[in-house]
Parts: sequence; structure tokens; C-alpha cells
Amino acid sequence: MAKEKRVEQITDMEVDFAQWYTDICRKAELVEYASVKGFTILRPYGYAIWENMQRIMDAEFKKTGHENVAMPVLIPESLLKKEGELVNGFAPEVAWVTHGGSEELEERLAFRPTSETMFCDHWSRVLHSWRELPMLYNQWCSVIRWEKTTRPFLRSREFWWQEGHTIHETAAEAKAETEQQLNCYADFFEKVLAIPVVRGRKTDKEKFAGAEATYTVECLMKDHKALQGATSHYFGDKFSRAYDVTFTGRDNTLQYPFQTSWGSTTRMIGAVIMAHGDNNGLVLPPAVAPIQVIVLPVAQHKPGVLEAANALRERLLAAGLRVKVDDSDNSMGWKCAQYEMKGVPLRVEIGPRDIENGQCVLVRRNDGEKTAVPLDALESAAEEQLRLVYEGMYEKAKKNLDEHIFAASSLEEAKALQEKNGGFIKTMWCGELQCELDMKEKAGMSSRCMPLEQEKLGEVCACCGKPAKHMIYWGVAY
Repeated sequence: MAKEKRVEQITDMEVDFAQWYTDICRKAELVEYASVKGFTILRPYGYAIWENMQRIMDAEFKKTGHENVAMPVLIPESLLKKEGELVNGFAPEVAWVTHGGSEELEERLAFRPTSETMFCDHWSRVLHSWRELPMLYNQWCSVIRWEKTTRPFLRSREFWWQEGHTIHETAAEAKAETEQQLNCYADFFEKVLAIPVVRGRKTDKEKFAGAEATYTVECLMKDHKALQGATSHYFGDKFSRAYDVTFTGRDNTLQYPFQTSWGSTTRMIGAVIMAHGDNNGLVLPPAVAPIQVIVLPVAQHKPGVLEAANALRERLLAAGLRVKVDDSDNSMGWKCAQYEMKGVPLRVEIGPRDIENGQCVLVRRNDGEKTAVPLDALESAAEEQLRLVYEGMYEKAKKNLDEHIFAASSLEEAKALQEKNGGFIKTMWCGELQCELDMKEKAGMSSRCMPLEQEKLGEVCACCGKPAKHMIYWGVAY
């Protein structure tokens, strides 16, 4: 039997997925639109999710020796132009400051679209010897990119992110860093956000401006469209040479360090919404949920019920969980709908009959499963149910991914499979740009990545019939 829909304000995803997404962003109080077009306000509940993501990721970055820094938000135009590919890649999206107060500036200043230039300028001043390498930096900040079409979390003119920037003595060390951070992102998506990913390398057309190689984690949403989750870039020594970043090597000669950068953004919140949400609202992974457990007193006007609910809250807090009691005068139905909308992973209900029986009822958000547990087993039962929430979410998302990867041997077959099923279409590819452009023009799909785990689906390119070099994933992407 279909689950009863309690929140009529949300458009059904089957009716209009884009509107369903926007409805959740606003009704779950994640964001609100700002008075500046294309900008959004990250509301307390949305920011709390981002804070939990930050906390977990920051701890992982620090385990591998990375340190946080803060770079200026403004970049001189001359500095931005030193590496040609980078400025050309971002030129259409750069916002400029032309006046300071009432005076026109001698040189335009760009709001950072990304910070490679500032890091390189800094390193050119502070790096001297190979003994100071590697320099492993990360920055938590916002950036501005003047996007034409915006949507909360997925594309906005200002977004919050982390950007890692590192320099190394050797190319091998820098390449290892690039791979390490790609795997860090993949683990975060799968083990924290419960979203399975495809790890792969971007084509030259899709790689980061100025990079030698860009690696990505690609996700599949419930509407069977692709979403780029996070990227890790290897730059070689191109930026070092452009910005005159040098060090004295072990052989006493001046050398250029090898560089990486890697980043993930508040787009991950959008990924969580579209990978796990349903027609009742958000479904949040326990690790990043601002409230992991909501305690709802049933018939709270009766003696002892509120006291019992607050006692459960104190015990769960002591067990290290993020917990709230709703003792408002709203109806039980309203409360259940409200916290389903907000994606709270676990609901605990306790009323007079439960107190009599020495139990409470635990309800999982992801599947609605109810479990009555003895009060003295509350802490262990709550931990177990949260584990089951994560596992259920991951299994459902993995099933969606596995069932929407299709192999094709021709462009026509790839197009037909996409139109019928959505998802990722995998083919062999010759590596030529023209075939990539043909797939976009004729089948409406962009290249997502060349998976690190390659399969041999045939000998020839699905687009042109020439000898194939790679297996590649195509998809319709956000």
C-alpha cells in the first residue's frame, strides 16, 4: 500500500521533479531567495547540514596533513590573467569590482571564482626549499560565479565550498595527492551521504580549465539524471611556471613544484535531496542530519508524559546524539509531517500506554518501519535504528544506480536507451572531441567520465566506428 502523503505543499516528484526539488528546499527551510537575483540565503537548518558536512570532511583532510588557510576574496585582473586557460575558462562567470567607495580603481578586481591564482601568488613569495614541501592547504569559503540559470544548491551565483590546493616536490607525489582526495570524496559520498558514486576521469573537453587531468565522482539522482559530486585536479607544473613558483631542489637547482586542487560544494546538499528525498520531504543521512532523533510525546497533556519525553532526550544526548523534543501544542499528525519534511532520521514516540509498558516506539524516516523497544535499551536501539536508516538509504540508492547503467554499441542505441530509461549509458569511445560533440548534439548527453574501472564492451567507438581507446559514461546532467 502506498505511503500516505501528509504534506500537500510539496509537488509530487513524479509530476514535476524540478518543482518537487524547489518545494523541498523552501518547505524544509533550507534556503530562501535573496534580494539579489541568483543568490540564496542558507537558512539555519540548511547551514546546519553544511556544518556537519564541513566537520566530517575537515577532520578527514586533517588526518592526511592538510591545514586550513584563508585567502582574499578579491583577485587583481593582471594576476588572474597570468594563466591563460584558467581565465578563459572562467571569463563568462567572473564578477568584477571597479570602484572602491566613489573612486574608480586603477585595476579591476575579480571576485574569486576559484583561488588557484591567489595560492600561486602566495607560494611564489613563501616557498624557498624542497624541505618546505609539500604544502597541503585547504580553504572553506564562498565563491562567486555569474551563472545564467540558477537553482538552489545546484547552481547559484554564490556558493559555499572547500577548495584544497597543494604543491609537491615531484609529479608522482602530486598525482598521488589527486588520487587520494578523489577517494576521500568517494568515501564521503558513500559512507556518510549514503550515495554510491562512479569514480572516473573527465575528458579533455570537460576537465578543469588549466588542468592536465580532472577526476570526478559522479552520482545518479532519483530522476535518473547525473550529478557531478566533487572533483580533484592534477596541474603538473603549469601554474607554477605561469606564476614563477620555484624552490631550490635537492641538487641545489631551481625547480618548479607540481600542483593539485580539489573541491566540493553545497551542491552535496542538493545531491542528498535528489538521491534520497520522497514526496513527504527530505530524507537525511544520520551523519549530517542536524536533528538525528526527534522525541514526540503522545497525549502530552497527561501526567508524566512530558517528563518521560524529556528524560529520553537527556539519555540520548548523553549517548552523543543530536536530539530534540517537540512539546509544542501542534497536533501529533502535524508534528510527524513536520519532521518527515525535515528528514529527521529517527522518531521516538512515548505516551501513557508506552510508559505503562516500559517501552517507547522508534520510527525510521527512510522506510517508516516502527519498532517498540524497552526503555532500558533505548540508547543501543537508537544507534541500531540509525545504522539501519543509513544502510537502507544506501541500498536503495545503489539499486537505483545499478539498474540505470546501460551498455550501447552505437550512438543511436545510446540515444534510445537514454530516452527510455535515463541513467548512465556506457559505450566504447575513440577519444576524439568530434564524437563527444556528436553525442551531445544528436543524443543530448554529455560525457560524465571515463571510469577508473574500465570494461571492454567492444573494439570500436560507438560514435564513429574507429578503434576505441576508452570505455566512457554518458548522461543527462544537472
